Amino acid sequence: MAYTTNEIKKGLTIDYNNDLYTVVDFQHVKPGKGGAFVRTKLKSATTGKTIDVTFNSGATINPVRIERRKCQFLYKDDSGYNFMDQTTFDQIAIEEDLVDGAEFLKEGQEVEIAFHAETEKPLSVDLPPFVILEITYSEPGVKGDTANNPMKAATLETGAIVQVPLFVDSGIRIKVDTRTKTYVERVKD
Repeated sequence: MAYTTNEIKKGLTIDYNNDLYTVVDFQHVKPGKGGAFVRTKLKSATTGKTIDVTFNSGATINPVRIERRKCQFLYKDDSGYNFMDQTTFDQIAIEEDLVDGAEFLKEGQEVEIAFHAETEKPLSVDLPPFVILEITYSEPGVKGDTANNPMKAATLETGAIVQVPLFVDSGIRIKVDTRTKTYVERVKD
């Protein structure tokens, strides 16, 4: 079923140039001279790159149905990252390049996987915006070094390394923003 540019809206996923793109932003433009057009910002569902595309008003676009499913991370092996669909209990192996923020994945963690509805091909794995992880190693802070909000490297239980304030030590659980890959706060038990 084809749509026209009049039906473009944010969040719509379309097939464009043999790739899947999600509409991030759009604007209908009616200049004084010439025909109307739609200026769009599209994000690739496979590469994550954003492009600007202009469509003539009334042009045909091909929408694609995307399904999002809750899955649980099981383990990583030679085939990639292995997840279990929480409704069907099917196991799914996904390549590493489709998992953004893989360094924060912990066994048993719940994620959301986007699938192309017709082909059942996984498109992306979205971690929750925040995860709570324990620091397994960090250098002790230097007493008195508090000028300009100093930070130090800390290794998390998943092997990821993030910058944390000097007062945060090994054994402490912290909240990490998976989108920016940064420390947010200490977690009180």
